[in-house]
Amino acid sequence: MDRAEANYSAGVLTLSDKGSRGEREDTSGAMLRELLAAAGFRLAAYEVIPDRQELIERTLVEWVDERKIDLIVTTGGTGVSPSDRTPEATRRVIEREVPGLAEAMRQASLEKTVQAVWSRGVAGIRGESLIINLPGSRRAARENIEVVLPALAHGLYKLKGGSADCGRG
Repeated sequence: MDRAEANYSAGVLTLSDKGSRGEREDTSGAMLRELLAAAGFRLAAYEVIPDRQELIERTLVEWVDERKIDLIVTTGGTGVSPSDRTPEATRRVIEREVPGLAEAMRQASLEKTVQAVWSRGVAGIRGESLIINLPGSRRAARENIEVVLPALAHGLYKLKGGSADCGRG
């Protein structure tokens, strides 16, 4: 199961005050939409919203509970700036964390730059949806998603009740 099957939907949520006002182009969100589509995900949602915790929470809940999006990736708001609230918003809406995804992304980033120690992104499950926080820069978002992308189709399969064994032999 290397490619996501077309029945898995994805949403890309960009958190950027300047981007939401049209003052900055959303290059990371555009890249993520292309990458996920190339991996076989059906793009179901894309939005650029301000870095406001309550708005992030409402959007994530709507995308999961009402729109039933299978995979949601956020980009932005994972650092330590006062407005960076994406991990807090995500933790408030998820039911279970999936720390291995965030750990793998941070470890891969640390091999490239010591500044990865400042990334606070989390990954978790709400209902039958997976939410993954990515950094806001195009390069960092790409480096992070590429680390976990090969595992996502299988993880979503299991999340939705798939019963095939994980191991081979």
